[in-house]
Amino acid sequence: MTLIELSTRINAPIECCFDLARSIDLHMESTKQTGERVIAGRSSGLIELGETVTWRAWHFGIWQNLTSKITEFDSPNSFTDEMVSGAFKSFRHEHLFYAVNNQTVMKDIFLFESPCGWLGKAANFLFLGWYMEKLLVKRNKVIKETAETVD
Repeated sequence: MTLIELSTRINAPIECCFDLARSIDLHMESTKQTGERVIAGRSSGLIELGETVTWRAWHFGIWQNLTSKITEFDSPNSFTDEMVSGAFKSFRHEHLFYAVNNQTVMKDIFLFESPCGWLGKAANFLFLGWYMEKLLVKRNKVIKETAETVD
């Protein structure tokens, strides 16, 4: 298993950050470099507990599909999405939000496992961990910039 933990400080209320993090539309904006789009499930707006979304995106020279489901939801403090089907053996992404001194600290805990045993572990170490962290950092930057410009 590979673990990625990120913290992002945002000058915006916790409720705003929570909603932007679960926005299907903003997710597509933050991943436009991969051509990511929804092909099934919740296709716009704010994803809720029990809902699924299937994404199609261009990674490593091929189109890939990934379906995730919101398995935990505590507005505006946290939500968790987990892979239902896709290229990973498994993944779990916890989104945590803390109100601190008129700001929000958004924390990501992303845990994933690649298929293919030792080959998957090698891929995680050599490039996949870095690649996934880069995608999350980009996504968090878009959430932060959007939250800090909302009236």
